[in-house]
Amino acid sequence: MHRIVKKTLQYTGFLFLSLIVLLIAGISYLYFSADMQTPKHEQSMTTDKVIDIDSLHLRYYGDNFLRHSDSGLWELFVKGDAFQRGEAIGQLSSDLLHYQEKVFVDQIREIVPSDSYLKFLRFFIVLFNRNLGENVLEEYRDEIYGISLSCTHEYDFIGTPYERQLNYHSAHDLGHAMQDYMLVGCSSFATWGTQSADSSLLIGRNFDFYVGDAFAENKQVAFYVPEQGYRFASVGWPGMIGVLSGMNETGLTVTINAAKSAVPTGSATPISILTREILQYAATIDEAFAIAQKRETFVSESILIGSAKDGKTAIIEKSPEKTVLFTGKEANRLICTNHYQSEEFSKDERNMENIRTSDSPYRFARLTELI
Repeated sequence: MHRIVKKTLQYTGFLFLSLIVLLIAGISYLYFSADMQTPKHEQSMTTDKVIDIDSLHLRYYGDNFLRHSDSGLWELFVKGDAFQRGEAIGQLSSDLLHYQEKVFVDQIREIVPSDSYLKFLRFFIVLFNRNLGENVLEEYRDEIYGISLSCTHEYDFIGTPYERQLNYHSAHDLGHAMQDYMLVGCSSFATWGTQSADSSLLIGRNFDFYVGDAFAENKQVAFYVPEQGYRFASVGWPGMIGVLSGMNETGLTVTINAAKSAVPTGSATPISILTREILQYAATIDEAFAIAQKRETFVSESILIGSAKDGKTAIIEKSPEKTVLFTGKEANRLICTNHYQSEEFSKDERNMENIRTSDSPYRFARLTELI
């Protein structure tokens, strides 16, 4: 009997050890096979240099410029192909990129002060975002890579400059996934026709994404003249190529509001990259919806689309599982906070919980009163 018990324990121990080895091997494979699809561009040999005119708070790089306006906003103008745009952004704003990254990492250090935990966080991010590169269009990877050439190596313990800049574009989505902790709570509205004083299309929003006062210090309005697609403007911060709020030359507007999401288990297309594609390549609500249907995201979002061509707005309700176009329940107006409104999501458990437990319906009701 003693011999049988001993052999059973030995077999159990061997099996347990084998499972641990397999688990470590599997995780190691996932970690070391992670591919952010780093572009192969070399820094251009252009003779352009940054011309800094201090008296005008103005910087030039070729046909591109960055200006600090009297309003306190940075105004960026870039043109060319994706890599050229990214390289120009990096050359014009290297100091701002360093500042933005520093305050972001400092904020993380306040939450996670231990270096060992930070290393674990890097390990986790590599695993989580191991397929992020394949979910971002080559055009936007090229632009991010161009920017990364001017980024500091001070934070290489997190990843290469390109890997870090690409990962930062998914940070907004992770903030949305943390909505239960009140990190995100945006509101927006649109009126037109009989609901607008002069019947024109009126759209307003607030953007609630807080990473500290220092991070919000350098707000930027970026004006893009891409080689492909429409010219557009968007509001964000230095280094952010995704779109949180923007408008293109056809009069199409894009704003985003978080919705209730399950904790994601892996990356897909960051919401701000999806909305960048919409703003750059869509002129109508139908075109915007078609782009949204093509992309898989890893968090849930309401995307308010305004269209001068259509003379109205609609909300694209996007989740990892489905994409729905909501055109409203009342004529000539839409209100959007942080819950879904369409019939297709009316029985969705996460959406129902969000309506029960968050302040989203209260903000919705307050906007209804004000309008």
